[in-house]
Amino acid sequence: MPNNNLYRNLKVIAFDADDTLWHNEINFRNAEREFAQAMLPFCSEERAVAHLMEVEGRNIPLLGYGTKTFIIALVEAAIELCGGKAPNELIVKAMEIGKKSVRPQMKLYEHAEQPLAHFYKTHKLVLATKGDLKDQQYKIERSGLAGYFSHIEIMSEKDVPTYKALLDKCNVEPEEFIMVGNSFKSDIKPVLEIGASAVYIPSEIIWTHEVVEEFDHPNLVKLDSINQLPALFNYT
Repeated sequence: MPNNNLYRNLKVIAFDADDTLWHNEINFRNAEREFAQAMLPFCSEERAVAHLMEVEGRNIPLLGYGTKTFIIALVEAAIELCGGKAPNELIVKAMEIGKKSVRPQMKLYEHAEQPLAHFYKTHKLVLATKGDLKDQQYKIERSGLAGYFSHIEIMSEKDVPTYKALLDKCNVEPEEFIMVGNSFKSDIKPVLEIGASAVYIPSEIIWTHEVVEEFDHPNLVKLDSINQLPALFNYT
């Protein structure tokens, strides 16, 4: 554990949502496998998934994140893998696969609520997540955790400008802010770049488009589980 003096002036603890507080990526991974199975008459499973990721990646700058972008990618990938002549039933199947990811089963990570309940008494808690507005609102409501947060921010992207804007909304300086999340690209790297602190809790599954080279930093701590978070602040 690092020197706790680093956290002495903290006022705001921000938490990522998907795959930090609750399971999310597994739903898309299951949908990818189902899509790959549906595409077997036309290509290999490996090619189906790889092309789906390619289509999704090129659409994100235009359409953003979330299930709607995923559904469009499923349909586009199916059409392209069939040389522009995808059967109607395959297009319908691709849409059905995507729609099942719109309202996934809500499953919190074990111990996710305990740190929130503890820090709620001592710090201002913020939920900072990205994705489709309706998707995220649905999951936040279903999670039962919304009451712990004094501010909820649903971002279209997590980068330096959006984190700077979040700090302005919270009226805090970088040294008064820490971000807890599972994505090094979205939750860690941009937060460190603005001079704030971060706690990295890698998830078992990481989305292809969130993979980035990791690095060490004086303001960064890596934990195995969210239940280790209280000890970082010397709370027992």
